[in-house]
Amino acid sequence: MTDSLLFKGSEWTFPLIEKVLAEVENIGRTELGLKLRPNQVEVITADQMLSAYVSHGMPVHYSHWSNGKNFLRQKQAYDGGQMGLAYEIVINSSPVIAYCMEGNSMAMQTLVLAHASVGHASFFEMNYLFKNWTDPEGIVDYLLFAKKYIRHCEERYGIDAVEDILDAAHALRYVSFDRYKRAPKINKEVQRQKEVHLSELQEQEKNEFSELLPKRPEVELQAGELEEPEENILYFLAKKSPVLEQWQRELLRINYKISQYFYPQLQTQLLNEGWASTTHYYILNRLYEMGKIDEGTLLECMHSHTQVVDQPQMSPNMNPYALGFAMFKDIRRICENPTPEDREWFPDLVDTDYKKQWLFAMQNFRDESFILQYLSPKLMREWRMFQLYDNPALKELYVYDIHNESGYNSIRQNLADSYRLENRIPNIMVLGADLKGTRTLTLGHVAKNDILLKEDSAKETLKHIRKLWGYPVHMLTMNGSEDVLQNIVV
Repeated sequence: MTDSLLFKGSEWTFPLIEKVLAEVENIGRTELGLKLRPNQVEVITADQMLSAYVSHGMPVHYSHWSNGKNFLRQKQAYDGGQMGLAYEIVINSSPVIAYCMEGNSMAMQTLVLAHASVGHASFFEMNYLFKNWTDPEGIVDYLLFAKKYIRHCEERYGIDAVEDILDAAHALRYVSFDRYKRAPKINKEVQRQKEVHLSELQEQEKNEFSELLPKRPEVELQAGELEEPEENILYFLAKKSPVLEQWQRELLRINYKISQYFYPQLQTQLLNEGWASTTHYYILNRLYEMGKIDEGTLLECMHSHTQVVDQPQMSPNMNPYALGFAMFKDIRRICENPTPEDREWFPDLVDTDYKKQWLFAMQNFRDESFILQYLSPKLMREWRMFQLYDNPALKELYVYDIHNESGYNSIRQNLADSYRLENRIPNIMVLGADLKGTRTLTLGHVAKNDILLKEDSAKETLKHIRKLWGYPVHMLTMNGSEDVLQNIVV
């Protein structure tokens, strides 16, 4: 058996990493039916991993004061033993980039490669949200362009002027998605450089003759309401703001394109991490069965796996690794060893190929729909799930439902609702603008369960919008019947 081992001992080398990567990719493709992009594995230090944290895991990112602040905070916590570091970070690009910690043993590097370079990589390639809403081939080139362009703006207009726009853009990044229509593919760097070069020439010409030309808005303004609400606020401001210069509009475009890149990840954390954990668990056990790793390696990996998928009792938050892994494991159980209850709840799963069901779930769902489709009564009982009735008008909390026949559907529905993006991020859109009169910008916020926004924090965010718009902004909070519940003006 020792002759067939992929490695012996705990020390890793780059040839060993290449050897293990080829093996785990082969199991993923041949046994699980996964589609994988080429993988680029990079081994980095703890400080480099912290730097990757603050840049959202991206291989390149423009400079901003908030990144340095977050880096120092996390480094102090790490050095003080108050936080650990991830074993890996994986990037949805082409090739897929996986960062591995240099302090990992070879056993842990094997787990990381199975988890990130096969699990996450296949999710990026096959899940419908990532296929339809991201451009992995263009993202790195676009980030390089963004970094160069912002540095150019800092040199030309000053760091303070650039950060002023970036601060406002960062405050609006989570209300700047195209949720219902696919965003266009990210342009390649060469194409973007041509556009920037052209805009700079136009700006130079405008500056040279600015004293001779009549003053006019930067954009063509149209009177009246919008044909339909605009859900991407940064996109709207970049296109329609009466006061922004061309370079400022480009900074907003950069930010809403980067926000769009992360849009699928906000909706698939449970499914993505559950799938990656299921993948590495399957591959590691197959490597052991095939004699490719020894018992010591398997035990080291399973010790880490057990810690990752642990769900603390009575915790108010669900560990996405734990619940996602448990649900994929439960799908296999229902397929192979169904109970009468399973046959009633999941007739399409029983006595079918669990690997095909895994692929179908991974490809076609996001967190909320995954829970609605696959969370079983058995799993709700095992996890002792219950639902609280939390009414601010009452002093006490009441248990509304428990894991029994009358509570299964309600618990599953409400747990799924907690993963809906609009229940975690306010659903705010541009309703209209009085472009020929006061130029007041009108925003709409759709309240969930008539819950209003905190007025102080809402006003602080609206101040950023007013800065970019240049004129008064007011936001109407409405319920499902379009009754106005709140009107905030800045």
